[in-house]
Amino acid sequence: MKEVSIQELQINPYTMFSKDWMTLTAGNDSSGFNTMTVSWGHIGSIWDGGNGKHNMPTVLCYVRPSRYTKVFMDSEEYFTLSHFPEEYRKALNYLGSHSGRSENKVQTAGLTPVFYENTTYFAEADLVFVCRKLYEQEMTEAGFQDRDLITRNYPRKDFHTLYIGEIVKVLMAE
Repeated sequence: MKEVSIQELQINPYTMFSKDWMTLTAGNDSSGFNTMTVSWGHIGSIWDGGNGKHNMPTVLCYVRPSRYTKVFMDSEEYFTLSHFPEEYRKALNYLGSHSGRSENKVQTAGLTPVFYENTTYFAEADLVFVCRKLYEQEMTEAGFQDRDLITRNYPRKDFHTLYIGEIVKVLMAE
C-alpha cells in the first residue's frame, strides 16, 4: 500500500458504501480488534481542525449497539474503513453475517489483518482510510423527523451510534 493524498482520489463515495460495501475495523494487535461490513456511511469535510487543517476530511460511520465492533470503536482512538475489489464480496458477506465474539471471522473469511499505526486494515483491500475518532453520538428516536424511518430501520429501537472520524491517511494498493 502507498500513501496518497485525499485530494488525488477519484472515487464515488455513494457507490463505495452502498454498492461495494466496506469494512469498518477498530482495535489493534495488542488490544485485539474486530471488523464489520458497512453499507452506510459518508465521506466529506467538516470543522476547522487548527494547524492549517481547514475543512478536515472526514468520514461518518454508524454502528448498532449489538455489534461487537462497537466495543472497539468506543475504546480506541483510531479506526479504518477498507474498500475491496469485487472478488472479495463473499468475504464481506461473511464478515457482515457472523460475530467476532464467537469466532475468528477474519480468518474464516480469508482476509489478512495488517496492524498499522495503532489500528488494523486488511492486506486484500485496494483502498484504506485511516481515521482518528473525533465525535460520537447515539442516535435517538426524538431526532427523527421522518417517523417511518424508525418503523423501517429500527423496529427494535436499536439506534446506531454515529461516529465522525478525521481521515488522517489514505492508503491505496500499488
